[in-house]
Amino acid sequence: MRLLLPLGFFIFILFIIYLADTADHNFAFELIGHIPYGDKVMHGFLYGTMALLLNYGLNYKSHKIIFNLQLGAVIVLLFATIEEITQYWLPSRTFDLVDLLADFIGVILISFFKWGRE
Repeated sequence: MRLLLPLGFFIFILFIIYLADTADHNFAFELIGHIPYGDKVMHGFLYGTMALLLNYGLNYKSHKIIFNLQLGAVIVLLFATIEEITQYWLPSRTFDLVDLLADFIGVILISFFKWGRE
């Protein structure tokens, strides 16, 4: 059960990425586009939530490099970085360093929470 939540949310994020990559903009994209900085807030929220769920699923495993880094957060940051960089080569998308920064901020902020930890 611990891994079903992050897996389900990851599939949801993949679906959002697919819609964006295929330029299939629906009402949600339009609504978020009308909110000031809505795109950036959603980047932080989605990737932060993904990190929270994956950290939960991995029982908050962490590794000390310079300081303790939660494994789930590291995985999500790597995924977000790769996903943002690949946008450089997609005609329907644009690489945006501020989007990547929003992803990092969301993951870092949410990593301070330890939801469901025993």
